[in-house]
Amino acid sequence: MIGRLSGTLLEKNPPQLLIDCNGVGYEVDVPMSTFYNLPAMGEKVVLLTHMAVREDAHLLYGFGSVEERNVFKQLIKISGVGARTALSILSGMSVGDLSQAITLQEAGRLTKIPGIGKKTAERLLLELKGKLGADLGAVGGAPHSDATSDILNALVALGYSDKEAMLALKQVPAGAGVSEGIKLALKALSKA
Repeated sequence: MIGRLSGTLLEKNPPQLLIDCNGVGYEVDVPMSTFYNLPAMGEKVVLLTHMAVREDAHLLYGFGSVEERNVFKQLIKISGVGARTALSILSGMSVGDLSQAITLQEAGRLTKIPGIGKKTAERLLLELKGKLGADLGAVGGAPHSDATSDILNALVALGYSDKEAMLALKQVPAGAGVSEGIKLALKALSKA
């Protein structure tokens, strides 16, 4: 399998690139997040890749970071999500935003991506919960523990918006238990 390409960037036709690696030109599909960070044509480029072998084709997908490639691999494991849809998701959201949407279980953010309907968004939330959010999980820049997640979900279930819940969560000291954290967050919300 091809895991990394290093060569000269010959062509840019979104979402596809042509990279010359010692006289061999590789066509690579990339998400727009990677595409926007590419060097100028004729410059050296290094991409991490994922090779998909199908009955009718061998396809290369390129990524600018390890995180993007790992998320892509997680996405294509989900039933109904192919490589094109995974690229679309990574083009529509950063890895951090996707991780936050999964952690907060925000289907609405996912349905804003072209090609992602309500059912697919719900499947993504279900399949990636605990995998993506936990691995990359920082919400608001703070480490995201199980207690923090439970407090956040409780506040959202009580009818507070995600933004209000996140602001209230900042008032809860690290290491607080779930019930104590909910009480402190509710106090902070009542003062606001």
